[in-house]
Amino acid sequence: MPEASVPEGEYLQTPSQTVGPFFGYALPYDGGPEVTPRVDPESIRLHGTVYDGAGVPVPDAILEIWGPDASGAVIAERGSLHRDGYTVTGFGRAAVDRAGHYTFTTVLPGATAPGRAPYLLVTVFARGLLHHLFTRAYFSPDDPFLATVPENRRGTLLVEQDGERSYRFDIRLQGEGETVFLDFMGDGRG
Repeated sequence: MPEASVPEGEYLQTPSQTVGPFFGYALPYDGGPEVTPRVDPESIRLHGTVYDGAGVPVPDAILEIWGPDASGAVIAERGSLHRDGYTVTGFGRAAVDRAGHYTFTTVLPGATAPGRAPYLLVTVFARGLLHHLFTRAYFSPDDPFLATVPENRRGTLLVEQDGERSYRFDIRLQGEGETVFLDFMGDGRG
């Protein structure tokens, strides 16, 4: 069969492929969900369930979080892949269990600027997704960005405190109650 003719100097885009379920083997690592040690008196638990469009838990997703420290400063410590049990790196990666549930141990983030609400960045990798999804888990509804989100969808970006130092953030990939996902453009606009 003859190859497609491509003019010299032009390149065809490589098609995307769905993610997983192979990444459940390749991406998790020991200590990935422990952004801070559980014994740290300022640590919190961020947990929840990832649901598909039918409301069924997704058993093979992976989530990543990034966040500032309690004062809102960006954390620049190394050591995300080789946890030492002491260093807070700001980055965590957790695989969901068979019931679609995930858990992170992290710090309660501070606001990164005056007038902003504290939040964690969340990335979702799951079967059936051509590209990973970005969202935010806000710890307060008082944020200029949240004011731009339709009122009936803002709640999908808010964590719910469900215990002392425990916060729940469920993610719905599509359908009713779909989490608001963000589009980050590579040109500096997103």
